[in-house]
Amino acid sequence: MSERRYVRVVSLWIHPGQEAAFEAFEREAVRIMGRHGGQIDSAVRIALAEAGDPPFEVHVVSFPDRAAADSYASDPETMELRRQRAEIISRTEVLEGNPAGPYGG
Repeated sequence: MSERRYVRVVSLWIHPGQEAAFEAFEREAVRIMGRHGGQIDSAVRIALAEAGDPPFEVHVVSFPDRAAADSYASDPETMELRRQRAEIISRTEVLEGNPAGPYGG
C-alpha cells in the first residue's frame, strides 16, 4: 500500500489566447514542484460545456504532506513565476483533500 499524500484539486481558467504560455508555465511549475516532492497526478483539459464558465484545465496535484506543498508555495522560483501568472491565468480554484477509493471492481 502506498503512502497517503496531501492532495489538491486545482481548477484553472486562462486568458484567451494563452494556451501555449500556460503549457510553458505549467512545465516550469512542475519542475519546481518536483523539488518539493510534488507532482501533477492527473490533468484534464475541459471540453466546452453547454452552460456556465468551465475551467480550461483541472489538475489533481499531490505532495508528500501539507508542509511540502507549503514549501513549494514559498519557493523563491515559485514566487518568481507568480509574476507571469496574472498574464496567463485569470482564475484559480483550489480544493484540498486526501486520496479516496479505489472504487473499481
